[in-house]
Amino acid sequence: MTRYLQLAEQIIEGVGGKKNIRTLVHCATRLRFKLQHTPTGAADQIKSLDGVMTVVESGGQFQVVIGNHVSEVFRAIESSLAGTAAVSDESGPGAESGDETSSSASLLARFIDLVSGIFTPVLSVMAASGILKGFLALFVALNLLDPQSSTYQVWFVASDALFYFFPMVLGYTAGKKFGGSPFLTMAIGGALVHPTILSLSEPATFFGIPLTLINYSSSVIPIIFSAWLSCWLEKKLYPRLPESVRNFTAPLICLIIIVPLTFLVIGPLFTFLSHLLASGYQWIYDIAPWLAGIFLGAVWQVCVIFGLHWGLVPIAINNLSVLGYDTIIPLLLPAVMGQAGAALGVFLATRDARLKMLAGTSVTAGIFGITEPAIYGVTLPLKRPFLFGCIAGGLGGGIVGLFQVKVWSFGLVSIFSVTQIIPPGGIDFTVWAAICGTILALVLSCLLTFLFGVPRNGQTQETVKNG
Repeated sequence: MTRYLQLAEQIIEGVGGKKNIRTLVHCATRLRFKLQHTPTGAADQIKSLDGVMTVVESGGQFQVVIGNHVSEVFRAIESSLAGTAAVSDESGPGAESGDETSSSASLLARFIDLVSGIFTPVLSVMAASGILKGFLALFVALNLLDPQSSTYQVWFVASDALFYFFPMVLGYTAGKKFGGSPFLTMAIGGALVHPTILSLSEPATFFGIPLTLINYSSSVIPIIFSAWLSCWLEKKLYPRLPESVRNFTAPLICLIIIVPLTFLVIGPLFTFLSHLLASGYQWIYDIAPWLAGIFLGAVWQVCVIFGLHWGLVPIAINNLSVLGYDTIIPLLLPAVMGQAGAALGVFLATRDARLKMLAGTSVTAGIFGITEPAIYGVTLPLKRPFLFGCIAGGLGGGIVGLFQVKVWSFGLVSIFSVTQIIPPGGIDFTVWAAICGTILALVLSCLLTFLFGVPRNGQTQETVKNG
């Protein structure tokens, strides 16, 4: 733990000290800072630290790539920042103003910052729930579990609860991102999936105005906009109300206004837009799914480097909510395994003991969906292995797209994604197509890297850095 505390202090110093940190969250491999300003030379200084793979500035965030030990480093920094605004537990408006992206940032940067801020906190639980759904589908397909049994039902509820109550979860994270009271926006999300609303029968009205009854379970877009509107209204109300009563009157007014408005206007409108988005994506995908597979399989890891991969996350989740399946995630599996295979090729070819150890751990992480250690520590510094991983990912993605493989639950793109590809009707040709495309990417990138990707003079480029 001492090692992580030391690294945490060095990172805090590198980003300009505690007072320069607005917010801090982490994903599977990265510390994601929002800074007051980026100090000159901060990226180079932090890159040089032992335990840091690289630094990426994207989407208004200063991202420090740590790798598999990111949660330990995050906890060390969090303990050091305790009591500051960056980790404040305040629940009033403005407690966390993570939505205040620089006005000079592009719309794409703002969108990526918004998506990552809302979905990052819940991503690991989403992945776990999706993996459990996949295993249940596998057990049923192999006749190891009866879907009518109480054992199956208990595990199904465990895997489905997060998605069923997704509006509540996203209400909380969106409320924090938009700088309002997260428990207030979570309550608005709870109203969307409340049993009383779900049991209403047509015609339902609110003061004589007809209500459009929609099942908002697992929905994504309506609650995000409702949370934004609630936070906006709360911020407007807070300074205008008497200090002695505003802590409860501001949320009260928001509940009175936003919940009916959501059922009357926001919900139906954004549900329609959600269906439009899913239909539009599916129309584009159906034109040439094999081409979509080649493209995404080849460029996905490049998107990861620049943080652009967050742009597809809400589309994939929306597809699952609207269509019941998604075709984006399967196309990414060969891309992930392509980098894992390239790292395996380096492991087999290199004579450098330090690089061999790093490549070996990167292969394991890559197979389980974490490719940053392979990219920043092994394949990208050597250049050719990264390129071979992208080429193999494109070819494997083409096969997956050609057979229009789907996933039926959300999860981190990893070896476990194969279980999520199993359709409700059982194992079919799409599962075997996904396996073939994935194995092709893994084996081809490994073979190309082993033959052509590593210098044969026994020397390793100095740019290869131990994360």
